[in-house]
Amino acid sequence: MTRHHRRRVRRPLSLALLLLAVTALVAPTSATAAALPYQDPTLPVATRVADLLSRMTLDEKIGQMTQAERGSVTNADLTTYRLGSILSGGGSAPSPNTATGWADMYDGFQRAALATPLAIPMIYGVDAVHGHNNVYGATIFPHNIGLGATRDPALVQQIGQAVAEEVSGTGIDWDFAPCLCVARNDRWGRTYESFGETPDIPSSMTTFVTGLQGATLGGPTSVLATAKHYLGDGGTTGGDDQGDTALSEADLRAIHLPPFQAAIQRSVGSVMISYSSWNGVKLHGNAYLINTLLKGELGFTGFVVSDWNGIDQIDGASGFTAAEVTAAINAGIDMVMVPTAWKTFVSTLRAEVQNGHVALSRIDDANRRILTKKFELGLFERPYTDRSLTPTVGDAAHRALARQAVRESQVLLKNSGGVLPLARDNNKIFVAGKNADNIGNQSGGWTISWQGSSGNITPGTSVLQGIRAAVGPTSTVTYNQRGTGIDASYRAAIAVVGETPYAEGQGDRTGSMSLDRDDLRTISTLRKAGVPVIVVLASGRPLDVAAELPNWNALLASWLPGTEGAGVADVLFGGYAPTGKLPMTWMNSVSQQPINAGDGQVPLFPQGYGLTW
Repeated sequence: MTRHHRRRVRRPLSLALLLLAVTALVAPTSATAAALPYQDPTLPVATRVADLLSRMTLDEKIGQMTQAERGSVTNADLTTYRLGSILSGGGSAPSPNTATGWADMYDGFQRAALATPLAIPMIYGVDAVHGHNNVYGATIFPHNIGLGATRDPALVQQIGQAVAEEVSGTGIDWDFAPCLCVARNDRWGRTYESFGETPDIPSSMTTFVTGLQGATLGGPTSVLATAKHYLGDGGTTGGDDQGDTALSEADLRAIHLPPFQAAIQRSVGSVMISYSSWNGVKLHGNAYLINTLLKGELGFTGFVVSDWNGIDQIDGASGFTAAEVTAAINAGIDMVMVPTAWKTFVSTLRAEVQNGHVALSRIDDANRRILTKKFELGLFERPYTDRSLTPTVGDAAHRALARQAVRESQVLLKNSGGVLPLARDNNKIFVAGKNADNIGNQSGGWTISWQGSSGNITPGTSVLQGIRAAVGPTSTVTYNQRGTGIDASYRAAIAVVGETPYAEGQGDRTGSMSLDRDDLRTISTLRKAGVPVIVVLASGRPLDVAAELPNWNALLASWLPGTEGAGVADVLFGGYAPTGKLPMTWMNSVSQQPINAGDGQVPLFPQGYGLTW
């Protein structure tokens, strides 16, 4: 007993009773809540869930199954409708878009959730797919295709832990990552979200799940992970985003299922359903793949979440219907991401339960799954942001880890005459190309905004800045984006070229997959000077470069390295020998798409290729 308590006991009895009476009048909710089993952290989670469920109305249960976008919900809405979850879509950020701004926003929403009669905390989801990428100043790691090139699951687990710290520092407790797609056609605009074209690489990189969640949920930086997009999103015909995966069940299981099995073995907390179809049937309504295979055969005990308005695609017509809501819930979707039309969803699902189209037992099952994760995360005990973690957003340790990941992701594809590594001292180097001094371009999509954008969109180190920092005082580095000003006095030229940012949908390339005219013109300008030309390709996928490659002295695949461009320079100047291996087969020609390991086509470079010195 504390000294304070002893002093209270010595007071006259009448005063003690008076204090008790006043306390009961002032805080009846907390006094009652303390006695409720679901709020007792010493009880088993299953006991707490059962007790809480027994106290919930249908409206409270439907609220738990509803996820609204932050821009379409107020604090009052959260309290009134008992909403269970909020998300930020790509680029949806509070003002100011700082780590503290995010934490303040999160805590405001959480206060509103806790103002409900049962005080059930909300869970907030974001697409932190290569770092906490919506947040200005966060560390941006290489996209998954680069991490796949590292073949380093331990590094990927460290990255998951670093992302969890930054995400936790803004209050957020749920990450829509990792993407475990097996990308089979490089035309697909989400190819860079894939760790590799064969299931072994994404399966090995499910260490990211452990990094995010920790050994068990509930640690100080524990963030719920999401295996996405279930199932077959990387196998659509023509690489068409949200298209149709036309495969036998045997092939679907052999190619696309193993990474999800691996994630479930790591106790991944949630699974997100794919927009795509399997043999013409939309995944969001596929009870066989969700209920029978995922929850039944694979024994997934977490909860299933839809993608953004995904239930609206089941019948192919705009605007979701009661039939679509029923199909999705009965197929096994537990939480529905309805960014703006969430009020319609709530009233529709209520009606579908009341008319018997959705059984109350299905509603209870969905709630049991969602609430279990909320209890396991410790949200009932620690609902607010741990502000001691806020300074980790973009900190030096995480940037050093990202730089290591960039180094390990570099794949050396050509090195004629041993032009690489470049000498740090007594050297004269010309740097050109639209991706040389552009944080936005080197970071790609899902960076500050959904599709990403060019320019200095967030703090970091461009490839050019990394090159300048890598050389000694006796070396000269000259930069001109177009290559103007180069002459024969330079010892080497580095062209940092490739793609500009894109994300799903807008990233699909249906025609040429070659470098654009500006890139080709820049490289041509450098070549005319007669100096060795090193091409650094910053891209979200292999590009069609076979016709140009004979004219290049070296080719380094840098993928989309993120904010720490110095990792590219680390390899160019020999601080580290390249160790990256291709996670994808590199086409000889765009006409070969889709091209994958074992399909009998002759590639420019096979999956697993990578030179060193």
